[in-house]
Amino acid sequence: MSIELALRRFRAVLSARNKEFMRDRTALGWSFLFPVLVVAGFAFAFSGEPPAEYKVGVIGAVPAAGAPAFYATRHIDLIPMPALAGAVTKVERHQLDMLVDPATRSYWINDSSPKGYLLERILRGSGGGDYRKQTVSGRAVRYVDWVIPGILAMNMMFGALYGVGYVIVRYRKNGVLKRLKATPLNAVEFLAAQLASRLWLLLTVATLVYAGTNLFIGFTMNGRYLDLAAVFLLGATSLLGLGLVIAARISNEEVADGLVSFIGWPMMFLSGVWFSLEGLHPWLQQLALALPLTHFINAARAIMIDGAGLAEVAPDLAVLGAMSIAFLALGAWLFRWEQA
Repeated sequence: MSIELALRRFRAVLSARNKEFMRDRTALGWSFLFPVLVVAGFAFAFSGEPPAEYKVGVIGAVPAAGAPAFYATRHIDLIPMPALAGAVTKVERHQLDMLVDPATRSYWINDSSPKGYLLERILRGSGGGDYRKQTVSGRAVRYVDWVIPGILAMNMMFGALYGVGYVIVRYRKNGVLKRLKATPLNAVEFLAAQLASRLWLLLTVATLVYAGTNLFIGFTMNGRYLDLAAVFLLGATSLLGLGLVIAARISNEEVADGLVSFIGWPMMFLSGVWFSLEGLHPWLQQLALALPLTHFINAARAIMIDGAGLAEVAPDLAVLGAMSIAFLALGAWLFRWEQA
């Protein structure tokens, strides 16, 4: 009987929270409109041809004495590549125009790349006529394909932090939590209802935004949608847990807003939403690994762009799982109905 009553109280709070959000037309509309506008803007801004700079990956060190003049050709950016497999993948996706291995005197080009064709002619005409040709195939990864996982994750982050953290703080300030405390509802039931309400909303918005924009843009999706859904579910849970920690005891909306901004905005810029973390200062890269959004985005990109499965993104999922448990446990332990 007690379990039945607990479920009834949980459903009542869940229904009330859902109705409250649905009646807030501004918040509901912005949850859909903001990510659509961002995706559309980037799709338009980066719809043209990429800069006419030739990027050539080189396995090992760039040869010096006796090397073909190709390596000294102007406007060719020689990029050291540590591993052959990853470098060939970059050629497949047009991230590199050509890959050269001076040790084996071999080169790789994409059979659909105009730049690769021109670089091949330059190599053969500048002393590299004995290099062996290898061809690969693949579609170019557009910036909009690369950035869409970050945009969806970022939108879920702010939806989680404001939807749980800010709302619970507002409840506490307005005395709603004080009145709920006098009911049979306990803290676990209340928090579970808040998290469940926001979780289904975050996943629904992300799904609709992705599906809607995909009709016009056609995103690259080399992995399985079920794997991507699992990543988004775990990522959203970790972010909701972080929002719960923020809201555990604060009763001032201004303080909550400041904390959300203090946590959310650096996380957005340090987690690789808009640009790759390669090239950042090493300690900033280490700081990024301590943020749930970084692992969320890394796992989503690996599935969508690289075609990875859950086994390949297991390290990121493990970190997200550990963070989810830690944040939810800490938030529940710190939670108070009234200001401490």
